[in-house]
Amino acid sequence: MAARPRTLPAAIAPVLVGSAAAHGPDFRWLAFFAALLGSVLIQIGTNLANDYSDAKRGADTADRLGPVRVTSAGLVAPKRVLTATWIAFGLAALVGIYLATVAGPGIIAVGLISIAAGYLYTGGPRPYGYAGLGEVFVFLFFGLVAVNGSYYVQVEQLDTLPILLSVAVGCLSTAILVVNNVRDLDTDRRAGKNTLAVRIGRQRTRALYLGLVGLAFLMVPVALLAGDGPGWGMLAWLSAPMAIKPARAVRERTDGAALNGALAGTGALLGVFSILLSVGLLI
Repeated sequence: MAARPRTLPAAIAPVLVGSAAAHGPDFRWLAFFAALLGSVLIQIGTNLANDYSDAKRGADTADRLGPVRVTSAGLVAPKRVLTATWIAFGLAALVGIYLATVAGPGIIAVGLISIAAGYLYTGGPRPYGYAGLGEVFVFLFFGLVAVNGSYYVQVEQLDTLPILLSVAVGCLSTAILVVNNVRDLDTDRRAGKNTLAVRIGRQRTRALYLGLVGLAFLMVPVALLAGDGPGWGMLAWLSAPMAIKPARAVRERTDGAALNGALAGTGALLGVFSILLSVGLLI
């Protein structure tokens, strides 16, 4: 429950897209699986850290609309959740050491910064998630960093195609957090957790969600044209109908059940979008 498997598409999607953009006869399969494992471990560690830190700060109360959080609900002792957090991050660091032997020591720095960002989202003395910066960091780390990092461990350079595609993936990853924050807007406000949704209000947050989803799809042809990518990458647009139901829920509903469904739907959209885009790049 604390690992939040519904959020894991945000960790898997960028690795698929970045790796597919780098495919070729010298494709490094072990590096691909290592990048995928490292990304998932960082996501799980971030979720565990969030579960622990929000409970410690009193942000996860009994009246929240989202799924049960194991620490605040007393299902798991806080110390055990914190231990699991550092186990996940520690394993991710070990994966990073292997990737550094493949693509250079710079990968270790990227991994350590990603781990720090995951922990400091709601942990540490000044959590940036409580200051309305969560969406910025999700866009950076689950979009730009993860896609281009996965591309880099294959070819050891950066190019226009993965950079622009990382914007599309980052938008959908950020949209997942936006749904989470618009759902928890009232309880976060009462707990003093000043997320972006709390700062700009429900209507603007809803507009932000729609804008992020729309921009993700618009960036696909831009990236393919500017980065000389294959036209088959437009297969990603076949996932567009999946955006209708969660977008409608975000725009019209405030109840937890509907917005939890929108959260899962946005994660599924990101997953299918990225798989179709990756298939198109491979074709």
